[in-house]
Parts: sequence; structure tokens; C-alpha cells
Amino acid sequence: MMCRHLAAGLAGVFVAMSMGRWSEAGDGNGRRYPKAPRSDTVEVYHGIEVADPYRPLEDPDSPETRAWVEAENKVTAAFLEGISAREAIKERLTALWDYEKFGVPFREGGRIFYTRNSGLQNQDVLYTIASPGAEPEVLLDPNALSADGTVALTGTSVSDDGALLAYGLASAGSDWQEWRVRDVATRRDRDDLLKWVKFSDASWTKDGKGFYYSRFPEPEPGEGLKGVNDYQKLYYHKLGTPQSDDVLVYERPDHKEWEFHGLATDDGKYLIITVTKGTDDKHRILYKALDVPDAAIVELIDNFDHEYAFLDHDGPVFWFKTDRDAPRGRVIAIDTRRPKPEDWKEVIPQAEETLGDVHVVGDRFLASYLKDAHTQVKVFELDGRFVREVDLPGLGTATGFGGKRSDRETFYAFTSFNTPAIIYRYDVATGMSEVFRKPKLAFDPDTYRTTQVFFESKDGTRVPMFLSHKSHKPGIARDGKAPTLLYGYGGFNIPMTPSFSASNLAWMEMGGIYAVPNLRGGGEYGEAWHKAGTKLKKQNVFDDFIAAAEWLVAHGYTATPRLAIAGGSNGGLLVAACMTQRPDLYGAVLPAVGVMDMLRFHKFTIGWAWVDDYGSSDDSEQFRTLLAYSPLHHLRPGTCYPPTLITTADHDDRVVPAHSFKFAAALQAAQSCDNPVLIRIETKAGHGAGKPTTKIIEEAADRWAFLVKVLDVPLPNGPPRP
Repeated sequence: MMCRHLAAGLAGVFVAMSMGRWSEAGDGNGRRYPKAPRSDTVEVYHGIEVADPYRPLEDPDSPETRAWVEAENKVTAAFLEGISAREAIKERLTALWDYEKFGVPFREGGRIFYTRNSGLQNQDVLYTIASPGAEPEVLLDPNALSADGTVALTGTSVSDDGALLAYGLASAGSDWQEWRVRDVATRRDRDDLLKWVKFSDASWTKDGKGFYYSRFPEPEPGEGLKGVNDYQKLYYHKLGTPQSDDVLVYERPDHKEWEFHGLATDDGKYLIITVTKGTDDKHRILYKALDVPDAAIVELIDNFDHEYAFLDHDGPVFWFKTDRDAPRGRVIAIDTRRPKPEDWKEVIPQAEETLGDVHVVGDRFLASYLKDAHTQVKVFELDGRFVREVDLPGLGTATGFGGKRSDRETFYAFTSFNTPAIIYRYDVATGMSEVFRKPKLAFDPDTYRTTQVFFESKDGTRVPMFLSHKSHKPGIARDGKAPTLLYGYGGFNIPMTPSFSASNLAWMEMGGIYAVPNLRGGGEYGEAWHKAGTKLKKQNVFDDFIAAAEWLVAHGYTATPRLAIAGGSNGGLLVAACMTQRPDLYGAVLPAVGVMDMLRFHKFTIGWAWVDDYGSSDDSEQFRTLLAYSPLHHLRPGTCYPPTLITTADHDDRVVPAHSFKFAAALQAAQSCDNPVLIRIETKAGHGAGKPTTKIIEEAADRWAFLVKVLDVPLPNGPPRP
């Protein structure tokens, strides 16, 4: 009833918008915002008329949109260039960023492969070494592929003998990839070229003659960055042949939304096909015997009811991580000769902690768990007997632990809010860890501190939150003066765990608090926690975030004039929705590449997959829920909204920039006070992955400069105040 009433009430606002009551906007500082292209578009959803006056901004290539983008960037640039602290902040960010960064290594064919960034390189470089103490050799340097660093390495797969590298490249931040093959010994590319690949890895056959991958049909002209992605197919590519000769392995033309991920087992015996639809970890599993000529594809799991992540196999017995009958996860064994569920065997039972990734290395299971959003790693025998817990350096996040069943060691990275990733070698038999690569730092991590607190949400749910800041003795002052950035995500079963960011360190250097709550919708406490923040329950996520902000204020860490909120992608939706619901609570808002139009998100690229979390406006009940919080549709003319800096990119083909374009235009029109509403539109960039270091630093500098200005952050020992 509440949603229905709210939707009906908002509908009048939307129709009024279409009648021209919103005009070119300005503020009391004489700032005039560009006039956005408009239309009289009104759609009827389940009997309710909804205006979409800024529909023309959905076409990123129209002359009108391009002119608007250029004009908005000029307004934003003028504001940011007027902040005297901006250049000093950028210089400090550059200095903090200038340290070695290493990716988690992996072994193939006796060689070790890993990425390294010397500090300020735009893209990470792929190296290989013959042994841990050998001199590293450059295998692939993406920085040599473009003058501006906008070509990124997006995926790697090395053949079993270590002789060949299949690798994916993306340009300007797009999700589209092109895959090539490089000879490891000569560092030269072969003629193989695969196009229109997206959301796919490559998996080599044991003989190294080819690999499995998935691709979409070639888009129609002009639709590459906004057209819907469907009808993915699984192929086998034989080396030395054109893509047109690739063998179609599996497709389902009757299910355009199904996606396929092919994995050849390490011993070369099976092809495992994991079928997904949408973003939920719900799988169908098929397999094919590769050592049997003309073997048929067999359906092992024929529904999308639960997660089934293939781990490895022992002959005909397959091991899976699943949440069937275990919402926090467990490991089971399925004998393919007796595949009925009543014959499945539990290997590792559900624990109090949430099970994440599981790997089979050194004839043991290495299982990563989340305990109140930080990592624990446990080692089990293949029969499920507990061996030990991996001794980690502290409260943080450990990733990696990959490898093959025959490997005797593995590698992992450990990071926290104040410590960049340190790479360790782990001996599976002895349980000993030793440092493999450790960056040299220009700051002392011990001068920063992270604590974990718990607060109650609106409905009484207990929610954890990390607080990071400079160390203070006896403790941080609770006088409400500390500038605070509250960062959240809350969706798609993704946990927010401790991780290092030079940008966030700069914020803490300036006296800021960095707060990260673990909202419902994420994966911190298993599937029940995730589902409590989806579809008709999505408001729980916003309630959790609002409660976190209120807790920080109530406990004296900060006050509204010094409290900024930020998030990206689904997190951009989060902070925009919370701003429209509680504009009085925040001093500034930083929504990045956000999903702002909840009625049309599924109309573009891969947006249809997000229906798992959000629901769809095609469903009448879900429509009313979406309309009740959709940031674009929840803006009310005559409201004073906090200072806002929206960020997006012109090549974002994940969350198309139309979301941010339309939201910015509507917010500028609705704003009733002097608080600035700006949009920063990056060029030759996408959703964030593969963005060059130079662009990352520039955007971070603009973000902090904006907050220094609008939150009136005092910087007595740092950059001059604006």
C-alpha cells in the first residue's frame, strides 16, 4: 500500500516534468547549468504514466548529447579549477600511488606468471620467471599498445606446457574484448584473433592445440556500446585457424539470456560447462568427456535453483561448492555414475562463517571464509578432515590460493585498509608462508588504524562497519568535526572486505575517516543476507546505509556538514537513492557510474541480468517498488540537495552513461539551493576496469578537491584550503 501510494504520488511529478515545469537551472552563485535536450516522452507502466523528459540523452552519439556533455564538462572543470588545493592534492596522490604493485602469481608448465606495476604505469605489465629467484622477463606490456594507456589487459590463460599465452584486451574501458595468442618463448603474437568476446575467459585443452571461450553475436552498427547482449555461445578455437572456423560447442537459441562458461579440467578428461543467467549464483552444470570421441554433452544439474561451482574431480566424482541446503556454503561430491541428489556426499559441511572461494591444491582443499567481512582460510583433506587454519597477518582480505591438484605450493595476496597487497608463497604440506613480493612504501602503515563496529539498522538488524583513519592517542576525537566518507555497495552478493587504496589513504592523511558498512544485499553473511537486500526488499539496503550515517553522527565521529557518501555502479544507485530519501543527512554526495533509471536499466547491454537483484518494471509489483526508490524518479523540484559530483564515462557499456546523464540533468533542474550539482564525464573510459593510472589519479584528485571545498575541510598541514 505504501509503495502504491508513493508511486501514484510521484506519477504526478513525472507528468509535470513532461509538461515543461522543469527548465534550465542555475544557483545562487551565478552558475548556469547547460540546457539538456528534452522530449515529451511519457510511458505507461501498469496504468501509471511516467514521464521521461531527458530520454534524448540515452543516445550518447547524437549532436545534442555531445554538445551537452561538452558543456557540462566545462562547468565542472571551471568549478574544480577554482579550488586552490586541487593541484597539491593531485601531487600527493601521485606520490602515494608511486609504489610497486603485484598481482597474485600462478604456475603453468613449470613457469611462474604475474603482473607488476612499477608505480605510475598506466597499465600493469605481465611478467614470467622460470623459478621464484629468477630474473623477471616482460611477457606483455599493455602500455606499449596505446599512447594514452587506454588499452588494458583483461584476461590471461596459459597453456598446460607454459608455451602459449591467450590474452584479452579491451579499449577505452569497454567490456568488449579481443583475444590473441602469444608465444611465451619468442614474445611474438600468432595470427589468431577473436572478436566480440565479453564476460568470458579462455580455457586451454590439455594438448595446447586450442581453447574454449564464449562470445556474443556481432552487434549491429552503432549498437556496440548500448545494444542488449544476448544469445552468447560457447566455442572451441583451434590454433592457426580463423575465428569463422571456430567449432560451436553449445548454444541455447531458446534461451537468449543464458551464458556459458567452458572449463577443460586440468587432466584434460572433461569439459565442464557452467550455465548462468543473470547475476545470481544459480547454475546449471553440463559436462562432456574429452577423451571419448564424439561424446555427448551430459546434463548433470538441470535447474537454476542453487550455486554449483566446479572445483575439481577424482575420476567420475566431481567436487562442487554449493549453497544447496547450506546458505553459507559447503563442499559436496557428485558421482556422475549416480548423479541423483540423494546420492550426493557432503565433504566439507557448512560453517558459522560464509564460504567463499575453494581451490584444490596439493591434494587438499583450500577454503576461504568470511568472518564478519574479513578473511579466514582453512585447509582440509580431500575427505573433508580439517587440517589447519592459514596464519594470516591480521584483519584484512586474502585472495589467490589457486593452482592445480598436483602443485605443492600456491600464492596469495593479503591486503587491508592501510596496507597494500603483499604476495606470499604458501607451502600446502607444511603450512608455511613466506613473502614472495612486498612493495616498498613512502608511508608508514602503522600510522593508520582500522576498527570494526556494529550498529542497528531500521528494523533492528545488526550490521558491521569498518572505520579507518590516522592513529590517534588515546583515540580519535568524538567532537563531530572529522570529515568522513561513508562508502557502500550492498548488492549482487558481493562482500565489501578490507582493501587498500592510495586514494583513500590520502583522504585519511587529510584527517578524514573512511567508513565502509557491510550492507544487506552483499555476500558477507551468505545467501540469506544477500536476498534480504534484493527486489522487493531493496529498501533494506538503503535503510542500512542511512542507519550507518546516523550512527556516525550520533556517536560524534562526524556531523552532517562534514559527512560525504560515495559508491560506484550499484553503489552509485545506493548513494543516489539515499540522497533522494534523506537529503538533509549528508554534506556531499559522490555517485559514480550509477544505475539511476530503475525502470529502463534492463533495456541496455547486460542490464537485463540485474533483474535478479533489482526486479523489473515489466512486473507490476516490482515496478511499484522500483519506482518508489529509483533515483531519477525520486527527485522533487524545490528540494535543497547536498553538493553532488556525479562521475561517469562516455564508453561505459556496463552501466550506460545515460543513467548519469539523465540523473544529472534532472537533479540540476530540481535543485532549489546554492549547492553545486556537477557531472564529470570521462572520455575514452568505461565502467572502471582497465582505466589508466593517470585518469584514476586525476579523478581522485577532483573528488577530494570537491569534498575539501564543499565540506570546508581544514588542511593545516597539507594542501592550502580552497
